[in-house]
Amino acid sequence: MNMKLETLPPYRIVFARQVGPYGDGNRKTMEKIKNWAKEKQSLTSAVFLGIAQDNPETTKPEQCRYDACLVIPNDYKLTREEGIHEAILPGGLYLVFQVQHTKEALQKAWTEIFPAVYQNGYEVDSKPVMERFTGESGKDDICELCVPVKIE
Repeated sequence: MNMKLETLPPYRIVFARQVGPYGDGNRKTMEKIKNWAKEKQSLTSAVFLGIAQDNPETTKPEQCRYDACLVIPNDYKLTREEGIHEAILPGGLYLVFQVQHTKEALQKAWTEIFPAVYQNGYEVDSKPVMERFTGESGKDDICELCVPVKIE
């Protein structure tokens, strides 16, 4: 698993939220935001983010929140639409792990990334961990797990 240190800028995002157990609902919510981007045509080559807002070990499955996000330009004129929200994600220092976007590879990565963070002398910061997909319509072959860190 490749790892690199990266400073991410603040991102202006639009997002759709799914509430319930993580899994198939996450995929459907990401498809919703991708379809929204395709409808806008000028947003098809973009950065997509998946953010699990809750820890499923400490939050009941029916209360877990997942945000499927699209980074949009600061000057993009956004119109209000049902189920689409806007936010600013803070930038900062992240360890970025490149992973094949398969269920098995992601499960394995989630068990390995946090020990790797600490073994490399970092502490996890309080910002959300993100899955990042880049390229045309956020093709899903490769996923980058972005873990916010601070130096101990």
